Amino acid sequence: MGDPASRVAVVGSGDSVVDHAERAVRTAGGRLVDPAAADAVVALGDEAVRDALLASAPSDRRVRPASSRGDSPVPCRVDAPVLPVRAGRHAVDPASLDDAIRGLLDGNARRVAHPILAVGGDDEPLRRAVLDVGFVTDEPARISEYAVDLAADREAAFRADGVVVATPMGSDGYAAAAGGPLLEAGGGLSVVPIAPFTTRHDAWVVRDGVGISVRRDAETVSIVVDGDRRGAVTPGRPIRIEVTDRVETLRLSPSFPVDAER
Repeated sequence: MGDPASRVAVVGSGDSVVDHAERAVRTAGGRLVDPAAADAVVALGDEAVRDALLASAPSDRRVRPASSRGDSPVPCRVDAPVLPVRAGRHAVDPASLDDAIRGLLDGNARRVAHPILAVGGDDEPLRRAVLDVGFVTDEPARISEYAVDLAADREAAFRADGVVVATPMGSDGYAAAAGGPLLEAGGGLSVVPIAPFTTRHDAWVVRDGVGISVRRDAETVSIVVDGDRRGAVTPGRPIRIEVTDRVETLRLSPSFPVDAER
């Protein structure tokens, strides 16, 4: 059992979805507030989950309030744990939102740490990720060569269409489709080649970070952060992906049948 929440902020896009969640909070006896004053933040959908978790990191506690419906230019601080509502692991199934909000207000949610990734290199701008970071060739089914620094004295090199690094929350997405493991909370980061040019398919789990380099420039390789392309990777210049913060999410207790732990 966790501490009951009474002041709840709802963030997300789509007026009907946000309105439904806000009605559920009021029906369950909760009070709607902005994120800066909340005991818990209910984040609806991938984009809202990503923004809320990034905003709750110590380096940048900001997110737009739901009352703005995405139009306000002034983000709010987020100091409360986030209840992620999305399809996938380590989140509440959207179909169970009403039950989840009742459980949250009744104290049936516990706090679970989630990693925030910093992504960058010596000559690359710093980016942050919640779900995954991918390196993919711009042309479909074209192979490049990658090197992965798994530890100070351990490197793996392979030819593949790409490679993806995923957090536990992102491990059931692109990484799982490429054959990677499903990670439990606190289970590190998965590193998974995408369509490797070999009969042996390796994937790795690292604790806090990894370095990735593109070994050749025959094909243009883009970096994709939480599903958004963020430019091309310079061959031979390593990109470092590492845990820079850990933020608090909320998960319903095992006896409460709404957690989408699949």
